Amino acid sequence: MRSAAVIGTGAVGTSVALALVRHGVSVYLEDSDSTAARTAEAMGAGSLEAVRAPVDLAVVAVPPARVAGVLARVQNGLLARAYTDVAGLKAGARREVVSAGVDPSRYLGGHPLTGSGRPGPLAGRADLFENRPWVLTPSAGTGRDVLNRVLELVALCGATPVVMDGGEHDRSVALTSHAPHLVAALMAARLEHAPPGSMRVLGQGVRDVTRGADGSPALWGEVLEANADAVADVLEAYGADLDRAVQVLRALGGGGPAAREHAAAELDALLRRGNRGHERVEERVEPGSRPAPGGLAAVTVTLSDRPGSLSRVFAAVGEAGVDIEDIRIDHTPDQPQGLVELRVRQETPAAPDLSPDLSPELH
Repeated sequence: MRSAAVIGTGAVGTSVALALVRHGVSVYLEDSDSTAARTAEAMGAGSLEAVRAPVDLAVVAVPPARVAGVLARVQNGLLARAYTDVAGLKAGARREVVSAGVDPSRYLGGHPLTGSGRPGPLAGRADLFENRPWVLTPSAGTGRDVLNRVLELVALCGATPVVMDGGEHDRSVALTSHAPHLVAALMAARLEHAPPGSMRVLGQGVRDVTRGADGSPALWGEVLEANADAVADVLEAYGADLDRAVQVLRALGGGGPAAREHAAAELDALLRRGNRGHERVEERVEPGSRPAPGGLAAVTVTLSDRPGSLSRVFAAVGEAGVDIEDIRIDHTPDQPQGLVELRVRQETPAAPDLSPDLSPELH
């Protein structure tokens, strides 16, 4: 690929442009927001010069509701030889694209799963897509040259292509992204008028659950509206479990001995289902990453606020020859210590024994 056009210089569009420029591709930028476009250009993501001849590939990086209109405009203007988008919804978008008069043989829908919710070009990174899945939704009419060009884009961005049907994609992201965001927002809403005492004892649990709740309401509103039925299906099933959990807790709080025993068993079953689901998340291997045949084991250390405590943990783990796959720190402000949970591969020779030498330093 020698040339490309990126329409839309938000975080994803700018990241695509930066990745292509890094590989020597001439990138032309366009955005209705001139400030965002100039910012992306200043970051080295490409040029705002007008395209004088069709580029090899045009990447439409605008919100889902605008994809069809932008694709129709740039294709009618003969901007490129092939076209793709990066919108987070695919089935409805393709129907709209076809209805807008876009030549489906020159278009291939795409969706890189970046895991980044920060908006704007300043959030762009050339390595944003490395080792991440990039969903492609070709149709029977997609041209082979278009497919090859988009596959080249994915490769240049360091991502791994995942071919899916558009409807399957939308149902999948409803379960793994859209519904979780709404659940996070609803849980975070419980904190809006929480008493000051509650906010002083924030734990890692609420931080984990509400981490995704700070996304743009306007952007997420568009996403949820466009995928409303699929998200509603997920939340309906989740709501049934939630209702049952409420009944179980009420029985535990005020039922007779037999009712409490039955409720405790049901609560245990609910929690074990959660364990099994969480294991599927933890054991999932990102495309391009090293497999973990033995899974992950957790090692928890109490960490003091003394300078250098965390570095001593890492040093001890390194001396033990153990690979750290993930780290979580649970620390409440104004407390003299916190917890560090290290997730290590179970097939390593032995879990690090941190207590004998480090306990005087850390506890």
